[in-house]
Amino acid sequence: MAHLLMVESWVGSMSRLLPRAIREAGHEFTFLTRDLHHYLRSAPEGTAHPLLGARHVLTADTNDTEAVLRFVGRAHDAFGFDGVITSCDYYLPTAARIAGRLGLPGNAPEAVEAACRKDATRRILADAGVPGPRFAVCGDWADASGAARRIGYPLVLKPVDLCAGMYVRRVDDEEQLAGAFRALAEFPVNARGQRRAPVVLLEELLDGPEVSVETVSSGGTVHVVGVTDKSIGGAPAFIETGHMFPAALTPADAEAARETAVMALRALGLHTAVSHTEIKLTADGPRVVEVNPRPAGNRITELVRHVTGIDLAAACVDVALGREPDLRRQDTGLRSAAIAFLVPDTGGVLEGVDGADEVRAAPDVLELQVAEAGRTVKAAGSNNEYLGHVMAGDADGLGARGRAEILLSALSPKVVSR
Repeated sequence: MAHLLMVESWVGSMSRLLPRAIREAGHEFTFLTRDLHHYLRSAPEGTAHPLLGARHVLTADTNDTEAVLRFVGRAHDAFGFDGVITSCDYYLPTAARIAGRLGLPGNAPEAVEAACRKDATRRILADAGVPGPRFAVCGDWADASGAARRIGYPLVLKPVDLCAGMYVRRVDDEEQLAGAFRALAEFPVNARGQRRAPVVLLEELLDGPEVSVETVSSGGTVHVVGVTDKSIGGAPAFIETGHMFPAALTPADAEAARETAVMALRALGLHTAVSHTEIKLTADGPRVVEVNPRPAGNRITELVRHVTGIDLAAACVDVALGREPDLRRQDTGLRSAAIAFLVPDTGGVLEGVDGADEVRAAPDVLELQVAEAGRTVKAAGSNNEYLGHVMAGDADGLGARGRAEILLSALSPKVVSR
């Protein structure tokens, strides 16, 4: 039995998948957080959050890296940790620093920090010759307006250190650029109380389908588990409306995506990680969108498990412990699995979701989740506003996406104005 230190977590599916994987492997974990109520509020009423299955729950200011390093050092002396883990992007660098300080498995902290900063990632990949968009890092409005003219519209404006597509916007002219720039400037602190870097990233708009490559890096080897495709909506935002695994690609496109992801991971020095690398397949070849040194979100890990039997949450646990993960494929009876998200386009209060009972009883449904009545709803501007999802499988081929989208169309959220 091993003992892991889990430093914060996302409140979505990974806050349940990682504790499950730790428990099923016969291990235990200590949970370290600055605000336990952040997670307890996300648990359905009357249920215990899986994070409470920790051997210990410790409270410290996880936003103060030096203070938390001292705190964890004392905790390590008392409890003994065999690995450090987190699913939350905002604490990946902290987890890497803790692992480095304690001499536990992990990537160099500098590599993780670079992967978690989109501007640093862009520079490192460009220097290494890994294909990506033309870009500029801008510290103020004068920089941004000048860079936009040099790169040319349409552009994508991004924060360098936020997640879930927050404040990522397509801009077609200087007026739209100014609006997106102002909106981001008015969000100086993220949801975890961390102050954002006061710079923005401008990139040329890449045209082509977007995919992600799911990988496990351990023992000096990057293992490609597969390629996931995705659908995007919500313009001018970039909201992920669905995913399918495996991606419906030609063998050549799939191989090009895999090779590009491996190049990016090696350039960044991510040799000990479960990673999720997003790539656009343009007419000029694959281009890296971003590299995430943690398992994919949006239930992609479950799509992979349904099709291949490979549990990426379990692999994340093994990698954190310096162990070789089990990546053997199994015949699950499914050839594809897909998820489609219920994305709100108006704000108000959710009275309910019509059609859920019928969808739940439909064949090929793997999961159905809808938000509870009474929830405050706002029109989606990122991946944080979903009202639920439906997941479906196909035993014969790549029909799971179409099946999931048909099932989603049977769901009708009832949102009333306040």
